[in-house]
Formats: sequence, structure tokens, C-alpha cells
Amino acid sequence: MQRVVFDEPYTFIPPHNGKLWSILFGWYLPRYHRKANGIVAHEIRHIDRLKESMRQGHGIVIAPNHPRPSDPMVLGFLQKAAGTMLNTMASWHIFKQDRMQAFMARRFGAFSIYREGMDRTAINCAIDILEHARRPLVIFPEGVISRTNGHLGSLMDGTAFIARSAAKKRDKQTSAGKVVIHPVALKYVFLGDVETAVRNVLRDIEHRLTWHAHEELPLFARIEKVGQTLLSLKEIEYLGESGTGEIYHRIRRLIDHLLHPLETEWLKETQSTDVVSRVKRLRSEIVSGMVGGDVGKAERDRRWRQLADCYLAQQLSFYRPNYLRGDSPPERFLETVERFEEDLTDASRVHTGWKVIMEICEPIEVAPKRDRGSESDPAMDALQFSLESTIAKLTQEVAEARALAAR
Repeated sequence: MQRVVFDEPYTFIPPHNGKLWSILFGWYLPRYHRKANGIVAHEIRHIDRLKESMRQGHGIVIAPNHPRPSDPMVLGFLQKAAGTMLNTMASWHIFKQDRMQAFMARRFGAFSIYREGMDRTAINCAIDILEHARRPLVIFPEGVISRTNGHLGSLMDGTAFIARSAAKKRDKQTSAGKVVIHPVALKYVFLGDVETAVRNVLRDIEHRLTWHAHEELPLFARIEKVGQTLLSLKEIEYLGESGTGEIYHRIRRLIDHLLHPLETEWLKETQSTDVVSRVKRLRSEIVSGMVGGDVGKAERDRRWRQLADCYLAQQLSFYRPNYLRGDSPPERFLETVERFEEDLTDASRVHTGWKVIMEICEPIEVAPKRDRGSESDPAMDALQFSLESTIAKLTQEVAEARALAAR
């Protein structure tokens, strides 16, 4: 399990508002991404839309999808193109994992948000940034890294709540602009040879399973065989036997087996929302007593095991139905193998040859008051539609370009 939860009192980490570090690092950014993330090219579309919102003095939320760990730093390219600094809401664990990472994150305008509770300080900081249009504010509405470049996960309502709270304050200022959300669709394209890229990873996983390397198999069949085996091992561990039938039904069964007992204990009833939201609620309940220091070692160890089960359930939920097929684009093969390696070792190796496309969508104006007659938040509905349609368009565009090149 990656260290994303800490059993110690939370302390808000504010953003650093200087510009020097971001300006200096901007020159190093392409080299950094080649080395750290394997990104060799980038393309920004419709930067004029963001610049126009800035020119009008709006409070701006930049809301990207979150398919890869490189996403926050990739926005450094957008920051440089727009000629502005950014502030970013970042999970507290980002500041806890590594001192250098924490130092650099702050210098690039990031501030912490505590995901295991109500962080009013972080929310008020975000509202203040938007109210006074200090800088564009980056919020990843999915809340987690999905490693599904062609699929948008469920969005958290906090994005619209923060934007609307700022819009209410701006509405009282006659000279103030609006608050808008700019969806930003991130599309990663792998320019290298995917079979070469994943060969060593698959061989290492197969050796870990005490297998011979099955390099004679077609890539899809090889990945499917590894995936079925990894799932079966978890089913045997938790259910006592390997499951049968369609793989995604088996994943859902295992997720519910992991979460239902925890929900019954901590929430008094099982939940039917998306897995990320279910895990978020459970983490909040489980961690609360640990932070207070009023639980003994045996109980603390039991809760850490429960948190590990929550983490496993969330990781399982990122294996989407029919996301990988024999005719899928190379990015999906690589993402799946990366996820295998990350789930086994808590880290995945860098594969060089990525290009990232950033398309800035039309701004969504956030009204100061929400229409209580609607079942869902209109701002979140518009955000989800904009991201989904733009990601689908970019996916189709890349597929057509590959088909043309193959003729």
C-alpha cells in the first residue's frame, strides 16, 4: 500500500506566493519531464480561452482529469504558456512523503488539503484565491489518479462548492468579475513501441509468479493471463477460492467483500456510491481515532489492515469494464501493465515516449446560487460533460491519425 494516509495530527500547509522558483524551473521543465515522466512532447490547445478569462479578471478554477502522476507538473507547461502562476490543491500526503517534494510543491503554489476530514482552512484558502482572483486555482475533480487515460471517473462535488462559495462573495462586489471553471482535458499519447516498453515489466511480473516468460503470446493474451492470475491470488486470499465468470463481476464481488464489513462497522450500513467516495468516507472514520492517539497498538494495527483493504478496493476499482481489448490503443496496454506493477510494488517504472495534449475547454460560469430544483449540481454536470466529450474527441482524433499513418 502506498503511504497516502498518516495517523498524526494534520497541519495545514499554505501556498508559497513567490514567483522565482516557478520561473527558474520553467526553463528546466521539458528536461525534467523527459527524465521523471518519459514525456518527450506536449501540445496546448486554446490557451486563448484561459487568457481571456484572466483578462476579464475572473476567479478561475482549472479542472483537469487526473490519469497520471505527472499531471500536476504537466500543468507547468500550461502555466508558462499562459504567463501566470498557479495555485493547486494537493493532498496532504504529497507534502509528507518526501521533504524535497514538499519543498518544491509549495514553491510552485501548491497547498494542502486533508482528505480524511473537513479541512475548512484549505477550503477557505481556495475560496479566497478565487474571490480575489489571485491566481488560477487547480483542482483535480476526480480526487485520485486513475491511470485510465481514456476514461473519466466520478467527480467530487467540492469543485463546484468552492467555486460557488467564491462566486457568492464576488457577487457582493459590484466591480468584481465572475467565477468560472475551465475544464482541461489531458490526453496522453504513447509514441513508442508498446510491446518493447512493457516486455521487461511483464517478464519481471511473470518471474515473480514463478512462471517462465510467455513472450510467445500476443500482448493482449499475455496481459490478460497475468491480470487473471493476480486477481485470483487476491480472491484466494480474501474469499478462499478463485472466482469464475466475467472478470469485472469478480472485481466488483471482491470490492464489496472488502468494503461491506468495514461500512457496516464504521458507517452502520453498506454504501452504493462509487468506490472512491466509499473509501474516502471509510478512511475518515477509521483514521479519526488513530490521530487522537487514544487507541492501543492492537487496535491501531487492526485499523491499518482495514486501511490497506480500503486501498486495495480503490485500486481494483480502476480496472474498468472493457477498458482493455485486443484492439485497444497502445496507451491502454501500457497503463494496465503500469497498474499491475504499481499494485505489486507500489511504484511503476518510467516509459519514455509520451506526448501530452492539453485542451482548455470553454469556461463554465458558476452562479452564486444553485438551483435547488435540480437533482445534481449544474456546474458539475457541465464540467463532466465538457471533460468527457473532449477526452472522447481527442481519443478519436488520435485513433484516426494512427489509422492514416498505418496506410
